[in-house]
This record gives sequence, structure tokens and C-alpha cells, in this order.
Amino acid sequence: MFTRIVKMEFDEIKIPEFLANFETVKQKIRNYPGCLFLELYHDKNNPTIFFTYSRWKEEQDLENYRHSELFKGVWAKTKPMFKEKAQAWSVDTLASLV
Repeated sequence: MFTRIVKMEFDEIKIPEFLANFETVKQKIRNYPGCLFLELYHDKNNPTIFFTYSRWKEEQDLENYRHSELFKGVWAKTKPMFKEKAQAWSVDTLASLV
């Protein structure tokens, strides 16, 4: 299993637009082949910071998504809303307790 964490900081006035767009695309992202899990988090101390947390069967599944028309559309709409450049981490899951 492979996990991707993306930190995004938005211009405050763009947050409602980001959330509305995420609402329309979240199910498409989650249903993309290889995506096992998707969550959106909101920082408790800084209202302009959000994180996406997604799990993928294989690293190649994420790469396929990142080269898809779906991702290109999502990113083209999301990127201009950023206050700061997004940061991303790709991590291997070593343990998971549910």
C-alpha cells in the first residue's frame, strides 16, 4: 500500500470555491482505479491549510492518476487558488490499525 499526503494553503477568499470543487470531484478521485481511500483534512490552527490523504494499491496507480485527464482538470482548477506552493509526501504504509 502506498500513501500520498498533500498540503495545500489557499487564499482565504478561495476556500469556498476549493471546497465546492472538491465536493464535485472527490468521488471521481476515490473511484479512480487503484485509489483505496481519500480524505480531506482541515488544519485546526490555520484555516487556510488543507491536506488530502489518499491510499493507493501501487505507486503506479497514483502515477496513472497524476497523468489522467481527471487530475489535469482538478489541478488546473485548484492550483490558481493556492496562497503557497503545495507540498506533497509519498510514503509507504508500515502499519495500519483500524
